[in-house]
Amino acid sequence: MTQYQVVTGTEAVLRDGTIKLHGPAGFEGMRRAGRLAAEILDALVPHVQPGVSTQHLDDLVRQMTLDGGAVPATLGYRGYTHSCCISINHVVCHGIPSDKVLKDGDIVNIDVTPLLDGWHGDTSRMYLVGDVPLKARRLVDVTHECLMLGIEAASRPGARLGDIGAAIQAHAERQRYGVVREFCGHGLGRLFHDAPEVVHAARAGTGPELKPGMFFTIEPMINLGKPGVKVLEDGWTAVTRDRSLSAQFEHSIGITESGVEIFTKSPKGLDKPPY
Repeated sequence: MTQYQVVTGTEAVLRDGTIKLHGPAGFEGMRRAGRLAAEILDALVPHVQPGVSTQHLDDLVRQMTLDGGAVPATLGYRGYTHSCCISINHVVCHGIPSDKVLKDGDIVNIDVTPLLDGWHGDTSRMYLVGDVPLKARRLVDVTHECLMLGIEAASRPGARLGDIGAAIQAHAERQRYGVVREFCGHGLGRLFHDAPEVVHAARAGTGPELKPGMFFTIEPMINLGKPGVKVLEDGWTAVTRDRSLSAQFEHSIGITESGVEIFTKSPKGLDKPPY
């Protein structure tokens, strides 16, 4: 049986399997953290170009996060030593910044999580590098459509968690794309990762009821080929088993009395390419 916990302010919370229900203070904290996260991704647009290293982009993310009064939640998380994740082409998620440079035709996901005044603003976005082939651009477009359909499903009265995954899976599989199962969205707020797990392939009408005050991410990972992934020896980088391209978009949202609030929406309208 699903357990919910009412969180009234900024008190300490534990990852104890309960789904947290936040009040006005939580919504305000998440708005500020989410806006900073979106502003960072907006500011990266002119820098994601052929010849730029992923480490340079990571340096920019770290500096912008600090300038915004926050710290990168990934820095030091389970031994991770970078300020964001940058995943190129067949890398599904958790790509590690390095001296690797972007090439013309690459598709790139950048995932940032500033921790601002105790609240996590978690979001990721795809970028097109130079002249990107049509099939890759189509994958990116459909992945963003999957995210927005998942959010739409979450906004309906009486929605359950499984409705999100069902909407995403149906749209992706209509295009004959694979939906990654090994990674999922998650609750967040004062914790980086918390209940519930938000899977992106599910049966409608199943799972916990979505209640006002719930905060979580929706972050579908969609593969051009089959859904299988594997994690490389570095313990972080996840890639498609068949080496097909993969795309991902992520928003942090809050369930409200009337629907959904997207905390990480771009202030400049740059939620999806082309920018």
